Amino acid sequence: MGKIKLTINNRVVEAEEGQTVLEVARENGIHIPTLCYLKDLTGTGACRVCQVEIEGARTLCAACVYPVREGLVVKTHSVRALEARKNVVELIVSNHSKDCLSCIRNTNCELQRLCQELGVREDAYAGNKTPSTFDEVSPGIVRDTSKCVLCGRCVAACKKIQGLGVLGFMDRGFKTKVGPVYDRSFNDVNCMQCGQCINVCPVGALHEKEEIHDVINAINDPHKHVIVQTAPAVRASLGEEFGMPIGTRVTGKMVAALKMMGFDRVYDTNFAADLTIMEEGYEFIHRVKEDGVLPMITSCSPGWVNYVETQYPEILDHLSSCKSPHMMFGAMAKSYYAKQQRLDPKDIYVVSVMPCVAKKGEKEREQMINNGMKDVDAVITTRELGKMIKMFGINFKDLADDQFDQDFFGEYSGAGVIFGASGGVMEAALRTVADVLTNQDIEEIEYQQVRGVEGLKEATLNIGDLEVKVAVAQSMSVARPLLEDIKKGTSPYHFIEIMGCPGGCVNGGGQSYINALVRNSGFNYKLARAKALYDEDESLPVRKSHKNKQIQELYDNFLGAPNSHLAHELLHTTYSKREKYPDKD
Repeated sequence: MGKIKLTINNRVVEAEEGQTVLEVARENGIHIPTLCYLKDLTGTGACRVCQVEIEGARTLCAACVYPVREGLVVKTHSVRALEARKNVVELIVSNHSKDCLSCIRNTNCELQRLCQELGVREDAYAGNKTPSTFDEVSPGIVRDTSKCVLCGRCVAACKKIQGLGVLGFMDRGFKTKVGPVYDRSFNDVNCMQCGQCINVCPVGALHEKEEIHDVINAINDPHKHVIVQTAPAVRASLGEEFGMPIGTRVTGKMVAALKMMGFDRVYDTNFAADLTIMEEGYEFIHRVKEDGVLPMITSCSPGWVNYVETQYPEILDHLSSCKSPHMMFGAMAKSYYAKQQRLDPKDIYVVSVMPCVAKKGEKEREQMINNGMKDVDAVITTRELGKMIKMFGINFKDLADDQFDQDFFGEYSGAGVIFGASGGVMEAALRTVADVLTNQDIEEIEYQQVRGVEGLKEATLNIGDLEVKVAVAQSMSVARPLLEDIKKGTSPYHFIEIMGCPGGCVNGGGQSYINALVRNSGFNYKLARAKALYDEDESLPVRKSHKNKQIQELYDNFLGAPNSHLAHELLHTTYSKREKYPDKD
C-alpha cells in the first residue's frame, strides 16, 4: 500500500492506505479514548467513544473504523468531539450499576478511567435500568450484566480466539444484554472456562469466582496444615499487580509474601511439572513402542480438556491420561507428604495459585477426588494473589527475595519452569524423552522449533532411530484443524501440545489484566512474560525433569516407577463425553 498525507490537529502526518484514523493518531502520539476497540479483535465503532470531527463530514465519525485518505483533515479534541464523547459515557453510566467501591474492578476499570478523563462525575441521565442477570453458578466465571457496557469484546474473544461463540447479544433495544444462549448460565452451555472473556472485559461484568476468603479462613484454622503451590506463569505476571513492568520475574518476592501470609509450606508447582513430564514422557514412549493411540495430546490445560469433552469426544483416547501438574501436586501432598510428615490427609489444605480460571473447575471434577478428598482444595488466580498480598499489608516491591521450602517438593528443573509458555510442555517432554530413547545425556536441549507465543508450530525431530513429528497449538481456533485431521485419521503427528489460551499459561484467564492501551499499542506482552520463564530456565543448574533428585527420590521411596500401578492410581485420570447444553433439570 502507498503512503498518503493527512492533517490531524493542525499537523501534517503520513499514513499507509487502509489504516484508520485511530491507528494513525496513536502512531503520532495522539490519544483518542476508546472502550469497545481492541487491536486485532474488535473494530466495530459500536460504543462511539472514539468520535472525532472530520472536515466536510456532516456527523462525527468513529476513529476506530474510519479509513484515512489523502488530504483528510481531522480534529480529535474539538469542542464538538469532546462533548459528544462525554455525552456517550454519561449515557453508558446511566445504565451502569455504579457500585464501584465493592466492584472487583475498582481502580482498574476502563469505564472509571474514561469518566475521570472526560470529567463525568454526576448522573446526567436518570431513569430505569436494563433488567440484569447475575450468574455465579459455574465454578470459575461470574457474569453480572448490570455492569456490562455492551462493548462486544467478550463476544469477539470467544468467537475469534476459541471459535466457540458461547457469548452473544440477545434481545433488542433497551433490553439488550450479552450472555450465553437464552441467558443460560456458563455452567449450562459448552463454555470451556478459559477466562479469555474476562481478560478483555473493560469493566466488572465478567470476573473469576474468588476464593480468597476460603484461603484466609484455612490459614487461620489451627487444625489445618495449609500448603500453597505456585504455577510457573504466575511469577511472570504477579509483579504487574504492583506496578512493575510486564514480564518482570518476581519469584523470590512472591515466595516471601506467601510466607509472610502464614502458609505452612510454600512450594513451586514446577516440581509437579517435572513429575508430569516423567509420567507423560513415559506414557508417550509406551504408546510409540507398543503401537498405542497416536498422536498423543497433552492434558495439562483444563480449558482444553473441557473443550475436547464437549466438541470432540470421539478423540478422547488421544489425550494423555496424566493429571495436570497442580492436581498431581495435590495428590502427592495428601499421600506421600502426609505419610512422611505423619499428618492426617484430611487436615492438609492445598491451595494452588494459578494463571488459569479453568483450574477452579478442574479441582471440582469427580476424577480429582481420592478417598473422599479433593486433590486440591482451593484455586486462586494471579489477580487474587495480588489482592491477598495487599489485604495483608505487605509492601511487595520492597520485599527481599526468599526461597521455596526445600523439603520434599522444593527442587525443580528448568523444564518445569517453561510449562507456563506455549511449547514449554512439549520442549520439557522432549528433553526427557530424547534422553530415555537414546540412553544418552543430550546436551542440545533447547527446541527452538516449538517456541513462540503465536500460531501453530510444527517440527520433525530425529531422536535416535526414531523420527518424531510434533505440533504445538494454543487456543481452539488454532487447534481445530489439528483435531479435524485426527478425527479423519489423517494426522501426521506423534505428539501434540494444546493449550486453551493464546500464548499458553502466561496469557491465562487469571493473569494480571492488560489494559486496552497496552493491547492496542502492539506491545507483545505474551512474549515478555514468556521470556521471564525461559530466562529462569537458563539460570538453573538442572534443566531436565528426570534429573530432579527429589523426583528420583519420590519414585525410589514411594511411586516405584513412572506409570506404575500406584502412579496411575494417584497421578492419572479419565475423560468422558459431556453434553454441550446439559439439561437444567
